Amino acid sequence: MQKTKPTHVRYLILLMLFLVTTINYADRATIAIAGSSLQKSLGIDAVTLGYIFSAFGWAYVAGQIPGGWLLDRFGSKKVYALSIFTWSLFTVLQGYVGEFGLSTAIVALFMLRFLVGLAEAPSFPGNARIVAAWFPTSERGTASAIFNSAQYFATVLFAPIMGWIVFTFGWQHVFVVMGGAGVVFSLVWLKVIHSPRNHPKINQAELDHIANNGGMIDIDQDGKGKSGGPKWDYVRQLLTNRMMLGIYLAQYCINAITYFFLTWFPVYLVQERGMTILKAGIIASLPAICGFIGGVLGGIISDYLLRRGKSLTFARKAPIIGGLLLSTSIVTCNYVDIEWVVVGFMALAFFGKGVGALGWAVMSDASPKQIAGLSGALFNMFGNIASITTPIVIGYIISTTGSFKWALVFVGANALVAVISYVFIVGEIKRVELKDTPMQGDLRASEASKLSRANI
Repeated sequence: MQKTKPTHVRYLILLMLFLVTTINYADRATIAIAGSSLQKSLGIDAVTLGYIFSAFGWAYVAGQIPGGWLLDRFGSKKVYALSIFTWSLFTVLQGYVGEFGLSTAIVALFMLRFLVGLAEAPSFPGNARIVAAWFPTSERGTASAIFNSAQYFATVLFAPIMGWIVFTFGWQHVFVVMGGAGVVFSLVWLKVIHSPRNHPKINQAELDHIANNGGMIDIDQDGKGKSGGPKWDYVRQLLTNRMMLGIYLAQYCINAITYFFLTWFPVYLVQERGMTILKAGIIASLPAICGFIGGVLGGIISDYLLRRGKSLTFARKAPIIGGLLLSTSIVTCNYVDIEWVVVGFMALAFFGKGVGALGWAVMSDASPKQIAGLSGALFNMFGNIASITTPIVIGYIISTTGSFKWALVFVGANALVAVISYVFIVGEIKRVELKDTPMQGDLRASEASKLSRANI
């Protein structure tokens, strides 16, 4: 009897994660591409622009734990769909802030960026949950790297387009176009995304392949609709786990590099290097191409090392440490004046950051099964504190020094701290096993006792 060949529905799911993350990061980057033009139009200074850049981060960080809880309670599909639709709507509305007076426009823009951040909060924990459900352990590094590399692809694809839109039609239109694309995609998401057991196109062979090799195919069924929700003592256990704290610190530093490129990099090209907005939009895509290549390559290398018999710890840490050391080359831009050399070092730094950006693969390996969504949300919360601090710190550095030189040193130093964290703090990478506290155990025993007496 011929054995049924497994389907490959998980690759369709990965494509959806890649596309939604591309839209996600394009919507985050709209403000950066429009930043210089918007700054002139509204008459705002560097510090004010830095605070507007950071508005996304305040809400994104604050929304992580509620977003993770919603994912664990109601499942990835519906929560994520609502997230996509809502952040896209708020992106569209940013295109109309110019209709107000100066002070009102600044407040409105800050608030809308804040709401975009709040709506996007479940996105990456949702990605991690879906990858954990749909992919075996030996494929998880590549899958996580592919969806994470969409942040670079977003810049590659959309930075030139958004630069052209701003240059040709004005900064307002970039928000309307990008937000509209997200609204449409939220409907596609509802049609295509399902849990492994419920997907209409998967066969039993693929389901068995995923389940027998580490895929958590029942992750939504295990947590969905439980009245108790995640136990907060589990969160305490994560926050006192040395490995997890090291991972959180490293992700903060890695995201500091990301948010320099997402916020101040196009402004750096215009104000420090004298490029036009249109040229800056095109040039900004070149480091992103290298970041995309590095991001995919990091996951492939990691999974290759795993298949070659290397430990999970070595397979994940080697690309992370090597890539982040390479990303410190961004500081070299302070010592060169030739335009193509500057772009080359930026591209090299972003390539290294891409290789080293395996934090979500590590989280898929390390998150406890009981609270995979909430665990990913905690990781994303700590990491995205950088989305608040990085734009503001760089804004003050530029305002104080009048140049970007110390800003690039700040970015390079974050890469170095991330390396130190993975080398000296994280230790062995393994799935966290949560323990019930005596209080929880006593509570269940008490409930069982009451039930027993009721049945007598």
